[in-house]
Amino acid sequence: MHPVAKAIWYIESHFGRAIALAEIADMAGMSRHHLSRRFSEMTGQNLARYLRARRLSEAARQLAGGAQNILTVALDAGYGSHEAFTRAFREQFGLTPEALRARRDLSGLTLQEPIRMSVLEKSNLPAPRIETLDAFTIVGLGADFAPGKAAGIPALWQKFNPYFGHIPGQTGNTAFGLCTCLQGRPGFRYVAGVRAPKSDDLPAELETIAVPAQDWAMFTHEGHVNGIPATVDAAFRTWLPASGRTAGAFPDMLEFYGEDFDPDTGLGRIEIWLPLADQMTKS
Repeated sequence: MHPVAKAIWYIESHFGRAIALAEIADMAGMSRHHLSRRFSEMTGQNLARYLRARRLSEAARQLAGGAQNILTVALDAGYGSHEAFTRAFREQFGLTPEALRARRDLSGLTLQEPIRMSVLEKSNLPAPRIETLDAFTIVGLGADFAPGKAAGIPALWQKFNPYFGHIPGQTGNTAFGLCTCLQGRPGFRYVAGVRAPKSDDLPAELETIAVPAQDWAMFTHEGHVNGIPATVDAAFRTWLPASGRTAGAFPDMLEFYGEDFDPDTGLGRIEIWLPLADQMTKS
C-alpha cells in the first residue's frame, strides 16, 4: 500500500484527536518532509491543510446537526479551547460555529471530503475457505454512504471505537464491517460493529443487525486495510463468476477484523466474507 494511502487512512481514522504530522509520517513509513511532498504530488493538496479541513468539516456537520456543546465539538476536532476553535472555524468557513449551529444548514460551505485513493486491480487473490455459520447478530454504529464515498468509512470506525469492549454480551475482541445496498436509491449502508446479542440496554444510537444462517466465502485480505476495495473487487468480479455459486441475499458483504488487527498501523488479520446462496441440488 502506498505511503500516501496509509496517511489518508490514518488521518480518517484518527482526526478526532490531536495528531501531529510527524505521527502520520511515522505510520506511513516516510519522513514528514517526503510524505508532505508526495501527498501534494498525488492529491494536489497540502497535507497539513487537508488534516485541518477534515477536522473542521466534520465539526461543521455536527454543528449543523444541532450539537449542544460547542466546546465538546472543538475538543473532538483537536482544539484545546473554544477560542482557538472559533478562530480556525471562521478562517475556514467565514462564519462562527454559533452561527452555523443557529442556521442548521451546510449550504454555501466548502467541506473537505475524504480523499479516496484509486483502487488497484488485484491479480493474485487467494482462494477462500467456505464455512457454514449459524445466524448471529451484529451490534454497531451505522451510516449511509453515497456512491464513491467509501473513503468516509474510517471516520465511522473512529466514532464506534469508544463502544468497543463495552457492548453487553460482546463476543471476543473481533469486529465486523457490514455492508449492504440501500433499497430504492444509490449508495450503501455500512455498520461498524461487533458480534453481540440483541439487548434493551444498548445506547439508542447503536443498531442491531440480524445476519442469517448461510454459507460464506472467506477471503484473506493481505496488506494494509486501505487496500480492502481491491480484494472485494477481485472476489466479486473474478472469484464469484468462476465459482459456480451465487451471492446470498443479505448482507452484501462482511469485513472481519481479527484480534490482532491494529487500528493504528492498519495491519493485522482482515478477511472479506461473501454470503453464498444455497447450491441447487442436481436431479
